[in-house]
Amino acid sequence: MTDHVSQPRLLLRRLHSVMASGGKAQDKLDRVVRVIAQNMVAEVCSIYLSRAGGILELFATEGLKEEAVHQTRLRVGEGLVGLVAERGLPLNLSEAPQHPRFVYRAETGEDIYHSFLGVPVLRAGKVTGVLVVQNVTPRKYRPEEVEALQTISMVLAELVTSGELVDQEELAEDATDTGEPVRLDGMVMASGVGAGIAVFHQPQVKITKTVADDVDEERVRLEDALGAMRLQLEEMIQHPDLAHGGEHREVLETYRMFAYDQGWQDKMHAAVQSGLTAEAAVNKIQQENRARMAKIPDPYIRERIADFDDLATRLIRIIQGDESNYRTQLTEDSVLIARNVGPAELMDYDQQYLKAIVLEEGSVTAHVTIIARAMGIPVIGRVSDLLTHVQTGEHIIVDASSAHVYVRPTEDVIESYRSNLEIQEQLFAEYAAERELPAETLDGERIDLFMNAGLLVDLPSLDNTGACGIGLFRTEFQFMVSPALPKVDEQTKIYKAALDAAGDKPVVFRTLDIGGDKQVPFLPRDEEENPAMGWRAIRIALDRPALLRFQLRALLYAAAGKTLHVMFPMIAEVAELRRCKAILNKEILRLKKFDKEPPVDVKVGCMLEVPSLSWQLDILLQEIDFLSIGTNDLMQFFFACDRSSPRLADRYDLLAPPVLAFLHMIVQSCHEANVPVTLCGEMGGRPIDAMALIALGLKRLSVSPTSVGPVKRMIRSVHMGQLRDFMLSNIKSPEHSIRDSLTHFAKDHGIKV
Repeated sequence: MTDHVSQPRLLLRRLHSVMASGGKAQDKLDRVVRVIAQNMVAEVCSIYLSRAGGILELFATEGLKEEAVHQTRLRVGEGLVGLVAERGLPLNLSEAPQHPRFVYRAETGEDIYHSFLGVPVLRAGKVTGVLVVQNVTPRKYRPEEVEALQTISMVLAELVTSGELVDQEELAEDATDTGEPVRLDGMVMASGVGAGIAVFHQPQVKITKTVADDVDEERVRLEDALGAMRLQLEEMIQHPDLAHGGEHREVLETYRMFAYDQGWQDKMHAAVQSGLTAEAAVNKIQQENRARMAKIPDPYIRERIADFDDLATRLIRIIQGDESNYRTQLTEDSVLIARNVGPAELMDYDQQYLKAIVLEEGSVTAHVTIIARAMGIPVIGRVSDLLTHVQTGEHIIVDASSAHVYVRPTEDVIESYRSNLEIQEQLFAEYAAERELPAETLDGERIDLFMNAGLLVDLPSLDNTGACGIGLFRTEFQFMVSPALPKVDEQTKIYKAALDAAGDKPVVFRTLDIGGDKQVPFLPRDEEENPAMGWRAIRIALDRPALLRFQLRALLYAAAGKTLHVMFPMIAEVAELRRCKAILNKEILRLKKFDKEPPVDVKVGCMLEVPSLSWQLDILLQEIDFLSIGTNDLMQFFFACDRSSPRLADRYDLLAPPVLAFLHMIVQSCHEANVPVTLCGEMGGRPIDAMALIALGLKRLSVSPTSVGPVKRMIRSVHMGQLRDFMLSNIKSPEHSIRDSLTHFAKDHGIKV
C-alpha cells in the first residue's frame, strides 16, 4: 500500500460507481475487491460474509485462488478472519502466519502472504462480514491505512446487507415460529405489569448516500445538525415529567454531556474530511464506537452504548430532515420491543399508551431503565432472541413480578393476567386503605415498617404506604450515573430533597456502597476474581477518604437543623467503624469552624453484612446508635455462596436453622444493649420470611415500598405469642429449612402470607 491511500475520496467514488452500476450483486462484489486491491496496492483483497450458524464464507477475492470462493468457510473465532469477526475490531499484523490464531487453508494459497489487515463490516452494531487486504512483504499497516479500510467497509455494508448476497431470513433461521404462543424469560429492570400490542422501536436509519459531492457542504450539514440536536436535548431536560429534578434528571444531563463530547465530534469531522457524507460519517463512527465499547469489560461503559446509539441516530435523522417518520405514533396500549433504547428516544413516545418495555439487552443501571422507572413503566431486559420471536402488532403481556414476557398469549394466559391484575388492583386498594393502621400483631406487639429508597422518585411512597420512614437510602446511584465525582453541592441537593420529602419521618443514609457490581465511571479499578468480597463500599471510602469526607459534608449540610442518621456499609471490624467516625467528627468540627448550621443530632450506625463483625458485637454496640442487618450480602458470606450464580440461586434457604439462630443471637444482643436493630435486606420484604424475623424479636423492618402493604397485613394477622413459641421450638431443627413447616403454621393459624 502506498500514498494512493491518501486519496480515499477517489477510491470511495470508484466504489460508489461500481455499486450504483447494474448487474448481479456477486459481480459487483468481484469488481469491488479488484478496485480496492488496485487502489490500495495490495496483492490480496478478500471479502468474507456472515452466514447462519456463525459461519464466515469467502464471497470474493482478488489474489487468492479463485476456486476457494464459496468453498472456504471459517467459524467466528476461527483463524484471523474469525478473530476479527469475534472482536468486531481491526486486526493489523506484519507476520500473520506467526499469530497463534492463524489457520492455513490450502485451497486459498495465502501461505505466501505475510502482512494482514482485516476490518469488520458492521451494520447496526453487528458484524456482517470481514474485509481483508494482504501483502507478501512483512509490514505494519499505518493508522491512516486502517482508517481508510474501515471507511471502505462501511460503504460495503450497504451491498452486503442488501439481501442479494445472503438471504436475511437465513440469518434468522433459528427463530421460533411466530405463529405460536411463546413465553420469554428475562431480567426485571423496572417492576410492574403491562400489556398491549408490540411496537418495534427501530433506531436504525437508512443511509442512502455515502460519498460526498462537496466536503465543505457536508461539514456545514454536520455542524448545523449538532446544534439542532443540542437544542432538542435542552428542551428534553425541561420535560414536565422530569423537570422537577432527581437522579433521572441527572441521567439526561449526563446524556447531554455526551452530546458535547469533543472527541466524538472530531472523529465525525475527520470522517467527513475523508469523503463521506455527514450522515455516513456519523454512522461510521458510531459503528466503530459500538464495536469497541462492547468489548470493554466495565459494565458501566458497555451500558453507555445505547446512549451513543441514541445520539447518533437522532443526529442522522436531523441531518436527513426526518422529523416524524422514524417512530410509531402510539394510539393504543403498547409494549415497546427493542434491542436497546436510548433515554431521549424513550421520551419521544406517548406515555399515555406506553405500558411496558422489553429489551434484548439492557441493565438495571442503564439510563433508559432509570428514566422508565421514574415514569412508572415496567421494563424486562436480557430477553434472548427477542426480536426474532415477535412481530409488530402482536399481543404482549409483560409480567415483571416473574420476569416473564408472553408473546401471542393464549386465552387462559390472558384471562389469568386479567384476573391477576384485578386481584393486584384490589390488593393495592386494600393496602392503601390500611396505610394508616398500625403494624401491630393480634396480641398487641408493634412492628415498625420502614421503606428502602435510592431515587427521589421513590419518596412519594412514604405517604402512599404509611411507612414509618426510610430505613435505607442508598446514596450510590447519584455516583453511578455521573461521569465525574459529584460535587458537594450536587450531593447536598439530593439529600436535602429526601429529608424535606420525609418531613418528620427519619431517613437513614447509607454512605457509598460502590464497587463489586456497582461501578462508577470516575474511579479506576482492577479486575477482581471475587468482586463481591473485594475492593468495595467502606474499603474504597477509607482508601479514598476524600470520597467519604465530601459525602459526609454534603449530608451534614443537607441535615442542617434536623437529625441526621448515617450508616456505614461493609464494616468487617470495629477498627474500620472508628476510622469512619473519626472522619465524620472532623467534618462536624469543620461546620463549627465555618459557622455552618449543624444538624440538631447525628445518629451513627453501621451495616452488619460481614459475619466477622458479629464476633465484636459487644464492642460494636458501644460505638453505634443503631444497627442495620443487610441480609443480601450477609447471607452470601454466611453460606460462602455467590448469590449471582444461577447454579447456587436456590441452594441455600434464608429460613435455614443456622441463619435463624445467627440472626436471633444478633437481635438478642442488640436488645440487651438497648440498641435499635433493623433488617433492611430483601428477606424482610417477603411475608413468610418477615414472619420468621419478627418471631426472632425484630421490631423494625425496612423493605421495598411495594412490600410494606403485604408485610403489614401479615403482621396484623399474627398472634406473636403462638408464633414465637413455634419458631423457638424449630430454630435448632436439623432440616435444610423450616420454610414448609412455617408455611403450614401460617395456613393453620389464618396468617395472611
